[in-house]
Amino acid sequence: MTPPTSASKEKTPTRGYSATKAQLGTRLSRIEGQVRGIRRMVEDERYCIDVITQISAVQAALDKVALGLLDDHARHCVIGGKEEEQAERTTELMSAVGRLMRRS
Repeated sequence: MTPPTSASKEKTPTRGYSATKAQLGTRLSRIEGQVRGIRRMVEDERYCIDVITQISAVQAALDKVALGLLDDHARHCVIGGKEEEQAERTTELMSAVGRLMRRS
């Protein structure tokens, strides 16, 4: 067996959402419950518009989570990041924003 390398001993970097990780987990659990509810609605053959309304609510909730993560990324990883990484991180941020906007 080979000994662990120094890279494997390194601590995982702090993420922008680390401070709100518990809130994020709670919100995602709530969304997960909403999705399970939609599955039950389909199994129970509920009215189409009611199912679509719930799908729209889940999408809005996910968008809110994504916007919060983008905000955290901008503040922690771009602005608060290493100066030599800011250009690359800004490009990543703008690509993520573009992907979110194309979905709309």
